[in-house]
Amino acid sequence: MKIRNVKHDNRKKAFEVATARKRYGFPYARLEVRPSRENPIRRVYVDEELGREAFTYELQSGEQGTVHIDHVLEYNRDPRAMRDLLLYKLTLVAQERVRSSPLSARELIRRLGTSPAQFYRLLDQTNYTKSVDQLLTLLSVLDCDVDLVVKKRRGRLEPV
Repeated sequence: MKIRNVKHDNRKKAFEVATARKRYGFPYARLEVRPSRENPIRRVYVDEELGREAFTYELQSGEQGTVHIDHVLEYNRDPRAMRDLLLYKLTLVAQERVRSSPLSARELIRRLGTSPAQFYRLLDQTNYTKSVDQLLTLLSVLDCDVDLVVKKRRGRLEPV
């Protein structure tokens, strides 16, 4: 995902990051190199050298920091980013299980009822067009049980 624009707001102590889809906030508190009253942000820009997938900020002292869009999406718990993260983790597990499985790739493809090309797309961790359902089916064929655990996030205020 590309960043279109980024601004900093010292009053809110946060950046505002604009993408093609949405605007996201990202607080200074999550930065590695943090600004302060004595050392404020001098400038912030979308970093062309990182393919517009990150922004760089510079403090008055000359110190710099960079924030990738993935950190912004994760902080904001963007649903698409969370889905992609789940797909990525499930794919890594599936790759490991395929390597350690006594079944051949041909047998796994037959049991899935799919093509070799589709099977290898399922094992590609950079492919986000696959579905969670497809990966769960593959893991089932590999004799894996997958439990989905839903937990309440810590640090949230309860409604009164």
